[in-house]
Amino acid sequence: MDGRNPPEQARSGHRTVPHTADLRVEAWSPTAEGCIGELVSALVGSFADLSGAPILGERACTVEAVSDPDLLVGVLEEVVYRMDADGELPVALTLEPIRGLDGARSLRVRFRMADAAGAVQIGAVPKAVSRHDLRLSAGPEGWTCGVTVDV
Repeated sequence: MDGRNPPEQARSGHRTVPHTADLRVEAWSPTAEGCIGELVSALVGSFADLSGAPILGERACTVEAVSDPDLLVGVLEEVVYRMDADGELPVALTLEPIRGLDGARSLRVRFRMADAAGAVQIGAVPKAVSRHDLRLSAGPEGWTCGVTVDV
């Protein structure tokens, strides 16, 4: 495997990839929304075990962007913001595409949130999403995405 292509046997999934001093996560799915959801799971799972964290409820937001990679960044930045500002981490999410004006893409995001204070820290906590080597794109086998996260 070359580090860029997802395993052929899995229709959806995610993985972490070795990266100097930061965290690199990649995901794949038949849809762009599924790919973003897998990447959020990979990101949260890289540093927190939420199995014992109490569920706080649902939060919703709309992410608007001019490109697919910008949608990915917007959702990930929302995860980091909610962790920093509210002490909450997503245990699940749903993403619904919305067509914006002037060709802009938007996603309606609904998070099921857990109390971060009840999580067990298992890795370095993300601080910011890097735009370097950012990707979210369609291919013959579905969608793939990847991002480097500053930890």
